Amino acid sequence: MAVAPASPEPVRVVVVVGSARDGRLAPDIARWLADRTDRRDDLVTDVVDLADTPLPASLAPDAPQTVALRPRLAAAEAFVIVVPEYNRGVPGPLKTLIDSFNAEWEAKPVAFVGYGLGMAGGVRAVEHLRQVFAEFHCVGVKDTVSFPRVLEHYDAEGRFPADPEAAGAAAKVMLDQLVWWGRVLRDAKRLHPYRS
Repeated sequence: MAVAPASPEPVRVVVVVGSARDGRLAPDIARWLADRTDRRDDLVTDVVDLADTPLPASLAPDAPQTVALRPRLAAAEAFVIVVPEYNRGVPGPLKTLIDSFNAEWEAKPVAFVGYGLGMAGGVRAVEHLRQVFAEFHCVGVKDTVSFPRVLEHYDAEGRFPADPEAAGAAAKVMLDQLVWWGRVLRDAKRLHPYRS
């Protein structure tokens, strides 16, 4: 029996800029990643920056900020989380964002770009997020992009990343997996709507 090919239309991905701190590096990394996704014809990108989308501490589902962001997250078929590692964990505003929504995350693939000032390169934050997103029945993409000692990834003129070939190769592997999962899950949900 022949299997129908996955639908060819692009996967709608939301890139979440997971830090809202002053002096953060997340926008540099997210811009670089969005440039990579924009070059692909199999992805359509929307960037959600936590600094531009402050959420209420109460996690109120009817708060204006939550209501405004809900359709963007609901429309996504995949996510990439750009996450720094703060104190061996994830930034508080990112966890607030995740906890403010439910169905919008469910049964979608999620990939991670981690970074940090130390050698871990955000690995502990990424592993924490894998457990969190598993609660939403998300598929965590196996390969990640990691920037250990992130300041060393800037060149003398302050451009990021200093080694675009190595970073780009890692991003390609991760995004290829994200697209595969995005298409497969989209097709599966068309045949069998997801129910949590």
